[in-house]
Amino acid sequence: MSARLAIYPGSFDPPTLGHLDVIERASKLFDKLIVAVGVNSSKHPLLSSAQRQDSLQQTVKHLSNVSVDSFSGLLIEYVRNQGAQAIIRGLRATADFEYEFQMAMVNRRLDSEIETVFLMTKWEHSYLSSSIVREVALLGGEYEGLVPKPVADMMNSALASQKGPRPNIE
Repeated sequence: MSARLAIYPGSFDPPTLGHLDVIERASKLFDKLIVAVGVNSSKHPLLSSAQRQDSLQQTVKHLSNVSVDSFSGLLIEYVRNQGAQAIIRGLRATADFEYEFQMAMVNRRLDSEIETVFLMTKWEHSYLSSSIVREVALLGGEYEGLVPKPVADMMNSALASQKGPRPNIE
């Protein structure tokens, strides 16, 4: 029997404690999990793709079956090329479900062999989103308790070195 492989895609700008919760739980359900940082050249992230990957690698180093990668283009193509059987999606509230359900149906239409698995984040992380954390950070608020320590360290460096106009927080 082949190893069960899942992909957990996202922009992860920045990775939050909610993301880590989903990663840890998905790692127990699959033999191997790839956390895939989506690269979108039209967006202006707070953290570069390399910074997001590095902070995620530091964050998940305690999970032996989890690796971090990046991708651009169509997610279903990346998943297919990796030989994965499932896409992991985290849900915080019913508002997330509507969008995620549509994406799951599109992905199923593009490749009916790849399943989408939804994991609810823990209640204490249900309010967290990367965009909220970015906004708090860019406005000088306390964000360290919202993200894993390696991510907070990376964000501190990124914000300290930032010059000129702040990135768009949308």
